[in-house]
Amino acid sequence: MSLPKGLTDEQAAASRAANGKNELPSREENGVIAAVKETLTEPMFILLLAAGIIYFMLGETSEGLFMIAAIIMVSAISVYQSSRSENALRALKALNQPTARVVRNGKEQALATEEIVVGDVLIVEEGEQVPADAKIIHANDCSVNESVLTGEAFAVRKDTGDTIFQGTSVISGMAWSEVVAVGVKTELGKIGKSMEDIRTEKSPLQKQISSFVTKMAVAGAIVFFIVWGINYYHSRDVLDSLLKGLTLAMSILPEEIPVAFTTFMAIGAWRLMQLGIIVKQTQTVETLGSASIICTDKTGTITENRMQLAALYASEDGRVHEQGGWDAPAARKVIEMAMWSSETQPFDPMEIAIHAAYGSSARDDLRPRFKMVHEYPLGGRPPMMTHVFADTQGRRVIAAKGAPEAIIACCQLSPQETATVQSQMEAFAQKGYRVLGVAQSDFTGDDYPAVQQKLPFTFIGLVAFYDPPKKNIGEVFNSFHDAGIRTMILTGDNTATTVSIARQSGFRGGDEALTGEQVERMGNTELNDAVTKVNIFARMFPAAKLRIVNALKDDGEIVAMTGDGVNDGPALKAAHIGIAMGHKGTDIAKKAASLVLTDDDLSKMVTAVAMGRRIYSNLKKAIQYIVSIHIPIILTVTIPLLLGWVYPNIFTPVHVIFLELIMGPTCSIVYENEPMERNTMLLPPRKAGVSFLNWRELSTSILQGLLITAGTLAIYQYAIHNGYNENITRTLVFVTLMSANVALTLVNRSFYFSVFYTFRYRNNMLRAVLLLSTALVIAILVVPPFAAFFKFETPGLAHLLIAIATGFVSVLWMEGWKWAKRNRQPLAPAV
Repeated sequence: MSLPKGLTDEQAAASRAANGKNELPSREENGVIAAVKETLTEPMFILLLAAGIIYFMLGETSEGLFMIAAIIMVSAISVYQSSRSENALRALKALNQPTARVVRNGKEQALATEEIVVGDVLIVEEGEQVPADAKIIHANDCSVNESVLTGEAFAVRKDTGDTIFQGTSVISGMAWSEVVAVGVKTELGKIGKSMEDIRTEKSPLQKQISSFVTKMAVAGAIVFFIVWGINYYHSRDVLDSLLKGLTLAMSILPEEIPVAFTTFMAIGAWRLMQLGIIVKQTQTVETLGSASIICTDKTGTITENRMQLAALYASEDGRVHEQGGWDAPAARKVIEMAMWSSETQPFDPMEIAIHAAYGSSARDDLRPRFKMVHEYPLGGRPPMMTHVFADTQGRRVIAAKGAPEAIIACCQLSPQETATVQSQMEAFAQKGYRVLGVAQSDFTGDDYPAVQQKLPFTFIGLVAFYDPPKKNIGEVFNSFHDAGIRTMILTGDNTATTVSIARQSGFRGGDEALTGEQVERMGNTELNDAVTKVNIFARMFPAAKLRIVNALKDDGEIVAMTGDGVNDGPALKAAHIGIAMGHKGTDIAKKAASLVLTDDDLSKMVTAVAMGRRIYSNLKKAIQYIVSIHIPIILTVTIPLLLGWVYPNIFTPVHVIFLELIMGPTCSIVYENEPMERNTMLLPPRKAGVSFLNWRELSTSILQGLLITAGTLAIYQYAIHNGYNENITRTLVFVTLMSANVALTLVNRSFYFSVFYTFRYRNNMLRAVLLLSTALVIAILVVPPFAAFFKFETPGLAHLLIAIATGFVSVLWMEGWKWAKRNRQPLAPAV
C-alpha cells in the first residue's frame, strides 16, 4: 500500500494547540522546590532552628547568627545534593523518553511520543506499545494485548476501522492508524489519576538504611531527654539545659546517610547513562553489584545480529546450495517461499536477508502484484508462521516457515525423507548456522482452519543463516567468570546451533543443554537441580524462560536477564535485573526491563556490574565513615557530662554543627567520586539478603570510633593534667578530632589497600574537601574573632602537635589491620 501523507508541521502545531500534548497527568513538582520542602522538614534543620532560637533567647546573638548561617549552609548543601540527583534523574528521563513512528510531511520519521498530535498517521508493529488512541487505516494481521485497560491478558485482533489504545501492546503484525486522542483524553489518560497514587516500593537496601537512621533518631531523642534532665538537675536552667541536650541530639542524628544514598544512586545512574547504559530506576544501581548469574540471549547479544543467508537445502533437487549459488530453479523456489512467508515490510534480520536474496535471484519480482489476504502469526512450540497472498487474477500463494521441527511435523514426509532433512539440519547446525524450514500449501477455498498446522503442507527445503559471534564476546565471558558471575544462554534457536556458537564464542560450561520442552516436563525440584548444572537452554519459549528465572531466584541467585522480543517480557520483568537491547529491543522488552543497553553490546554489562560494585562499595565506605566519626562526637559530648569531669560541656552546638558541615560533603561528595578498587571485579558477588553492613564491618567501624574517642579523651585528660583552662582544653580536643577525621577519610578509602597505595587514586573532590576543612580549622584557631567565637585558645606548638599526632595515631592502627588482611588474603593477579 502507498504510505499516507500525514500532517504537515503547520497542521501538527495547530492540532497541538487545539488538543494539547500527548502527556499523562503527573504530580511531580519542581526539583528545587521539592528539595527545599524536604530540607525544611529534616530533623537536623529543626534542631538547628531550635538551637538558634534558644541562643537568641539567652542573649547570645553571635551564636544565634551562626546557627542561622549554619541553617543556610546545611540547606544549601541539601538542595545542591538534591539538585544534582534531580538533574541526573531528569537526564535519565529524557533519554528514556519513548519514541514512535509517524508520517509527517509525507515522510516516515521518529518522534518523541509526547510530540504526537491528533491527526498524525501512526505506524505500529509487533513488539511496540501504542503511544496514543488511534483508528486503524490499514492492518496486516494486527493483534493487540489490551490488559493494561481491561485486565484480560490475551490478544485482540484489530482490523481496518478498529481503535487501538494508548499503553496497549502490539502482539503481532503491524498497522497504520490515525491518532484520534492524546494525553488525558485517551482511555489510559482518563484512568491516569489512579496511576498517580502508585508509589515505587523501597529496595531492601533503602529499608535497611531507613531502619538504621530511625533507630539512631530514637536513640538521639532518648539521650536528648536524659542529657537535658541531668543538666537541668545541676543548673536549674531550662534553656541552657535544652541547648546542651540539642548538642547531643545533633551529634547522634546521622542525617548524612539518606542524603548519601540518594546521591550515590542518582549520580551512579547518570554515570551509567554516560556509558550508554540507561537505568530506568535508580534502585537498580545497587542491585547491579550483586548480580550472580547473567542469562543471555544468543542472537544479537552473543552474535552480531547481521544475518546473512549462508546456504540452503532444496528438497526438489536434494542438493545444498551455498551462498551466491541461488541460480538453480530449486534454490530459487526455496527462497521464494521463504520470502512469501515473511513480513511484507520485514524488520527481523533473517527476513531482511530473505527479501534481499529474493531480490537478487528472482527472474520476475512478483511482490507488487500480490496482496496478503490471510496470516497466521508466529506461534506454536516450536514456532512457525504462515502467510496467504493472492493477486487480482485469483492466483494464490500459501507459504510457511519456522523451526524445522515444526515444519516437518506439518508435512507428510516419509521416514527416509525425514531422516535426510534432519541430517542436513544437523550439518547446518554444526557450523553454527541458524536453520528454518520452508513449506508450501495448496489449500483451496476461503474457509481457513483455525490453526496453521491443519493446512496441507509440502516440504520445500531449509534456509540456513550465519550470524557470527561478536569479536569481544569471549573477553566478556571471561570478565564475568573472573567476577564470579555465572553465564547462561537462553535462546529460541535449536540446540546444535546454540552449542556451536557457544563453542566459537569461548563460552564455558556448554557441554550439556536442555530444551524448553524438557524444562516444561520437569517438576520444580528437578528443575531447581538442573539450573545449577546446565548453562545452555535452547528452543526456549516464554513460559520456560520464566521458569528458569524463577528457579534461579529460588536458589538465592541475583539474576540478570537479557532480552529483546515480546516473548521475553515476562522473564525480563521477573529477573532482578532485566536488560533490554536498545537497538533491536522491542518497546515491550524495554518497558519490562530495568536497564537498557543502548548499543546492544553485552560488554556494557561488565561495565554496569563494575559500576554497581563500585557504587555499593563506596556507599558502604561512606556509611562506615559516618558511623566511625559520629561515635567520638557523641561520646566526647556525653562522657564528660555523665562522669562529672572538670569541663562537662566541652562542645556546644556551634562545634557540633561545624563538624557536621565537614562530614556531610566528605561522605556524600568525596566517597561518591572514589574510583573502583583494583580487586573489585575479582571478588565474588554478594549474596542475596546479606545486610548492608555485616557485624564484622560494623564492629570495625565501631572500633575505629571508640579508638578515636580514646584519643580525644586522652588529650582532654592530658590538658587537665597540665592545668589548662577550658578554652585550651576544648581547642586540643577539637584539633585531635579534626586530625582523626582527616586520617579516617584517607584510611577508609580502602579496607584492603594501604593509604600509600590509595594516594594514587584520582579524586579531586577529596583534595578540595580536605584542603578546605584544614584551612577552616587553621582559620578558627589563629584568627582572633573566630577563635573567640568558638571559645578556642591557641596552645603551645608542642601540645598542638601532640594533639594532631594523637588524632592520626588513633586511626592509623587500621593500616596494620589491612596489612594483616593482605597477608591472609593475597590479591589475585590482575587480568
